[in-house]
Amino acid sequence: DIVTVGGATEDFSFYTHEGRLIEESKAGRLIKQIAFDYGAKIGIDRVYSTFGGGAANTAVNLAGLGFKTAAVLALGDDERGREVINNLRRKKVATALVKQIKGDTSGFSFIVINKNNERIIFSHRGANTELRLGAKDLAAIKSSGWVYIASLSGKYWQSDLKKIFSLPRVRKIWNPGQTQLAGGRKQIAKFLEQTDVFCLNKDEALELVVASSVSTKKMDIKKLLLLIQSWGPKMVVITNGRQGADLYDGARFYHQAIVQKHRDTYGVGDAFHSSFWAGLELYRGDIKRALRLAVLNTASVVSKVGAQNGLLIKADLTKYKI
Repeated sequence: DIVTVGGATEDFSFYTHEGRLIEESKAGRLIKQIAFDYGAKIGIDRVYSTFGGGAANTAVNLAGLGFKTAAVLALGDDERGREVINNLRRKKVATALVKQIKGDTSGFSFIVINKNNERIIFSHRGANTELRLGAKDLAAIKSSGWVYIASLSGKYWQSDLKKIFSLPRVRKIWNPGQTQLAGGRKQIAKFLEQTDVFCLNKDEALELVVASSVSTKKMDIKKLLLLIQSWGPKMVVITNGRQGADLYDGARFYHQAIVQKHRDTYGVGDAFHSSFWAGLELYRGDIKRALRLAVLNTASVVSKVGAQNGLLIKADLTKYKI
């Protein structure tokens, strides 16, 4: 039904009662930093090992919701990579398109979370940077008719995007990473024009606009949606933390409030955006119901540690009025 393309990682989450939040204003933007005492030995209250990565998270979510899903990933030829693959297979994700790069290490992240659930992520991309789409991958994407594009990194990302967006009659849902956003609209204009659903969080949306040499002064969420949608995507979705999520489809604005405060927000965007796509498919294009499914699944994920724990499965949907 859909192929996901992007990254996969193992994530180590460290919870600590230490770490102070520091806020300062730079160039009109509020910058937040987490600080620890220099030279100190920092106490860890608890630690978890979970699986993550944009393409892996979305594939696991969509498979659990009943869709036939494959993931295009690059992993190292190491124990971590084998564990990632085993996890995907347990979750019913097709792994024939997963590549293991000899001599490289699989990606991983160290996530430090303080007592106020404020976090910082140390990310090692590893073999993710070696992802390169081949004929077999493109044939699978073309056959499915839908592709979910998560964050891409490494020297092949532009080539990979060109290959994906050159496929006729393939619909695209795209949640770009910082590498894609940093160059602004100019760098991704041709891709935006062919995107069916463009997904960002508010900080990412602002980053894209600033990188496009557009002032964000007095720019609220609706103005952000209007501007980015005018650049080509059929539909733009922006998540905004405790403020919920907003969408514009070129004709109408939609807002979806959150239903639960967060414990761990890592992977929230992956759960929300892929669940929104699932809702569009399950509820025949009903945007309101799709947003409702997305926020309910997100609420389930944030009640657990990790990006894939807590994801709803198809059997769970009968419990909710969506």
